[in-house]
Formats: sequence, C-alpha cells, structure tokens
Amino acid sequence: MLKRSWLLSICLILLVSLTACKDGKTAEPGKIVISGKDWTEQWILAHILGEYLKAHTDMDVQVREGLGTEAILVQALKQGEIDAIVEYSGTGYQAILKKPYKPGMTPQYIYQQTKKGYETQFGSTWLKPLGFYNTYALAMRADKAKQLHVTKVSDLKRLAPRLSFGAPATFFERKDGYDGMTKMYGLSFGKKVTLDEDLMYKAVDNGDVDVITAFTTDPRIKQLHLATLEDDMKYFPPYDAVPVVRQAVLRANPGLEKTLNGLAGKITIPDMMKMNDEVNSKRKTPQEAARDFLKSKGLIPR
Repeated sequence: MLKRSWLLSICLILLVSLTACKDGKTAEPGKIVISGKDWTEQWILAHILGEYLKAHTDMDVQVREGLGTEAILVQALKQGEIDAIVEYSGTGYQAILKKPYKPGMTPQYIYQQTKKGYETQFGSTWLKPLGFYNTYALAMRADKAKQLHVTKVSDLKRLAPRLSFGAPATFFERKDGYDGMTKMYGLSFGKKVTLDEDLMYKAVDNGDVDVITAFTTDPRIKQLHLATLEDDMKYFPPYDAVPVVRQAVLRANPGLEKTLNGLAGKITIPDMMKMNDEVNSKRKTPQEAARDFLKSKGLIPR
C-alpha cells in the first residue's frame, strides 16, 4: 500500500511539472504545432502554413484542424499547447483584446495595435498579412438589389422596414454586430431571422430573407449571384488574415519568421474563395486544397 502511494505521489509530481512547463514560454526546437478554428477556411489555412513549412524547413510539423474558437486558440497559444494559427486582425483587436473600434481606423493601425497586444498579453507575435481579408458584408440577391437600387448599406435605410434580415446567432449577440450596425446606419428591419451560417445563403437565394451577413471569401457569393453592399460608413473593422506564432517558437527556430513571411501577400480573396469551394463543393480535403494552391503559385515544388 505504501509503495502504491509513493508511486502515485511521483506521478502527480510529474503531471504537475509537465503542466507547469506548458506556459508558452518554452518551445522545442525543430517542432511546431499548427491549429485553427473549426470551419473550412481555417482548416485550409492551417494546412497552408503546414505544407509550406514542410517544403521549406526540416521541422516536425503537426496540424491540428478545428481546435475551437478564437478564445480557445489564444489560450492554447498562451499555454504552449499549440504554436501557430491564422487569425483575422479585426477579431484579434475587438474580440480578444477588447479594444474599441472607431469607423475609419486603418488596417495598418488595427494590425499594429493587435500585434502589440498579443506580444504583451499572450507571448505571440503577428507576422506579415497573407494578402486577403475576410470580413462581414451585407448581401442580397443581385437582381433584387438592382431592382431596389441598392448598392451600399445606407441605401437600406428607406427600405429596411419592408425587408427581412438573416444572420447567425453570434451576429445578433455581439455588441459590435447587429445592434451596433443598425444604430450606426439608422436601420429598422421588419423582421430578424436567426440562421445557421451555411443555411443563410440558401435562405437569401430562395427569397426566405432579403439581406444576410455574408463572409467576403465565401464562394457562394459568386455561385448564387449575390450582391455585396458597400459598407459606406465603415462599420466593420478590417479583418486581414495573418499568421500568429508563439514568440518562444520563433526564438527556438531562427529563420522561421522569415520563412513564414514568404507567404506574405500571396493569397487573394479569389484564391481563398476557390479553395473554400474546392473543399465544400468538390470534396477535396483541406490539405489537398492547400497543397494544390501552393503548387499552383510556385510556393512549393510540384
């Protein structure tokens, strides 16, 4: 019995020691764990980083798809459970750092403030942007937008009482979502409908709702001939896609930052739309879509 108690004590000590080491301040040279949120674009982006590093370094690269929300990811980075993600500047600035956004703030300002905040609070740094952004955009069927002479969000003010608005639950819950947007633009929609992110595109295409909150890199915007309205009062912040890496990993692997910055500016909105479509409609795996994209751009060997 005494022997079992002694062994149990040793195991507990080792477990506590291992847990304590995962504080984000240390890193194993030559190894990197990449993760992301649990949706198509994020799966692909994790593999883009992974496949690029496999081709350009000798690192042991692990990709863990779909770990969770931005809040889960930032804590995983802080604890050293994962080493790299791709995040969007507006999300980091508002949702994670809780910084106030004022319409008209430049993408460069948002990026720099977010980079500074992550380095100070989470021990992670933002590298150079990948080249595309994925932001909210109010969307309508193109034929209906043309019929109603709507090209920008402010055009909806006179029409909103006769229109229905559909969005995911999170958009209605966020302070910087529906309430803030309608207040800024003076909108009062006749009906609000909570919709799943995937179902809302079909809903607007079928005429079940008139306006939705689309995402600018979603291929269904093009496929369904939707018109995205200009955010003429600049309500939505910039959401540039940027690799975020633990500083300890960068210190443990000299040259890693320079290598990953080889992806800077290499992905456009049409590129991301195409990759999302390849996974959602053409049944490619996220890894296949990522690898094929990198090869097509000459970023990894064919």
